[in-house]
Amino acid sequence: MKDCDLQQLVSDISERVFQKPFRHQAYFNKRLRTTGGRYLLQSHNIEINPKAYEKYGLKEVEGIIRHELCHYHLHLEGKGYQHRDTDFRILLKKTNAPRFCSNLDQGNRRRRSLKQYTYVCVNCGTIYQRKIRLNTARYCCSKCLGKLKIKK
Repeated sequence: MKDCDLQQLVSDISERVFQKPFRHQAYFNKRLRTTGGRYLLQSHNIEINPKAYEKYGLKEVEGIIRHELCHYHLHLEGKGYQHRDTDFRILLKKTNAPRFCSNLDQGNRRRRSLKQYTYVCVNCGTIYQRKIRLNTARYCCSKCLGKLKIKK
């Protein structure tokens, strides 16, 4: 599916479901990571994550479009367009739009290692667990002010 096909699909859904025209741009944005789509308040454009189409198909994208069109039409009418607003929730139910999109798992993102560092006081033997490594020359035991040693 290309951007021109997406534009036509958004216009069709807007006319069919909302009985209102969609007068702005709709396009794919491959920089979106965790969200299925986004309504832009300044330009009134709608961006759709292409991974939602690749992973789940046209039915998922139609749900995302309905959700974003709820934001779009309510914002242009001056009503509550945010997720917490009653107008938005009512329109979601009325148009059978999903509140959330399906999981777009980003398994390739870098994650911080869950390495644990254990330090022991040389004097009193108090044990400290830390996620971040610390400089033992700079820090000391909080109980007896003794030197810390990393435990292996």
